[in-house]
Amino acid sequence: MLEDTSLKAIYLFCFARSAFLPEIAGKGMDGENPLFLLPYRDIVAVAGMAPLDEFCGDLAESRMGDLEWVGPRACRHEQVVEKIMRHSPVLPARFGTIFLSLESLENRMKLHGHAIRAFLDRVSDTEEWSVKGLLNREKAAQKQFRRMLAGQADHLSSLPGARYLEQQRIRAAAGQELNQRLKEVNEGVAYDLSRIAIDWAVRKTLPRKATGGEREMILNWAFLAPTNVRADLCARVDRANAECADFELVFDLSGPWPPYSFCPVLEAETRL
Repeated sequence: MLEDTSLKAIYLFCFARSAFLPEIAGKGMDGENPLFLLPYRDIVAVAGMAPLDEFCGDLAESRMGDLEWVGPRACRHEQVVEKIMRHSPVLPARFGTIFLSLESLENRMKLHGHAIRAFLDRVSDTEEWSVKGLLNREKAAQKQFRRMLAGQADHLSSLPGARYLEQQRIRAAAGQELNQRLKEVNEGVAYDLSRIAIDWAVRKTLPRKATGGEREMILNWAFLAPTNVRADLCARVDRANAECADFELVFDLSGPWPPYSFCPVLEAETRL
């Protein structure tokens, strides 16, 4: 089934339930050899071949920082895992997880079989959803300033210099008020969404250049939710967006994704 692996590595995409995956079609990370399944009892590793020198050696670390190189390969990784997710619960491997032999991969399955099974049981009939909070801070701050300025207009000094200083004081107070109100809003939305989720996680926010446009990412959440609450989850995000429109805050919902944010850390899950 496999070519000579002397210059190849075994690339792990994910673990799944063997009962749900009798076979699989498609190519591995090398684009040549087919995907294959390595079963161990009731679990199975979904794997393929990858050029060894792309993931090991002196240049491997620098490649991982090259978006042009990582991008298409990360997309390939994601496509395979999502394909498997349509048939079975999955425990996705981290991008770039490779093994030098089938024996080493099988040993990993033997060593962590209990943890893998427990995770697959936990995520059965669930989906991961991403919720990002995108804020146009400049517009939101200006709105808050105008509201507070209007409320204090009758008390402002008629002297230009004093009036300017009072306006600056109001602007600073408006910024503090905005931050507090956003904190309260975000806590309320997080609580509302977490009520229908099995678990949720706070993820690292991305810089503005990654979001595009005028909005900055002020929060990045992942929710592990039962598949039967999808409509409810979408409705709650829509409601939050309607309530937060005046804050120039948008909650961006995307998914479903494989449960990357909730995977257990398997000891020594690195390139072997």
